[in-house]
Amino acid sequence: MVCPVCGPLCSRYYMVISLWGIFMLGLLGAFFWWRSPALFEDVPLGKWEENNFTKAYAQEKYEQNAINCWIAAGIYVVLFLFSFIQVQMNKRSNYEMS
Repeated sequence: MVCPVCGPLCSRYYMVISLWGIFMLGLLGAFFWWRSPALFEDVPLGKWEENNFTKAYAQEKYEQNAINCWIAAGIYVVLFLFSFIQVQMNKRSNYEMS
């Protein structure tokens, strides 16, 4: 029989945190993809001057940030699945001492 790695409260906590991470990073990635002006300060435009302040370079950096947010949201999906499995395993286990 396989033992759970996390306890029941810890696994539920990780489920809630991972749901919030999926929601937040998914929306943040969408706003980067739509090139929201409010996020301009978060775009790494380090060598923008060398590219003669081109719009294409700024758009490329926006898209790079969007993809990075979606990758992080994907990692949170994996954490959610792990936590869900742990919750199910904790439901099955019996913690009675005999």
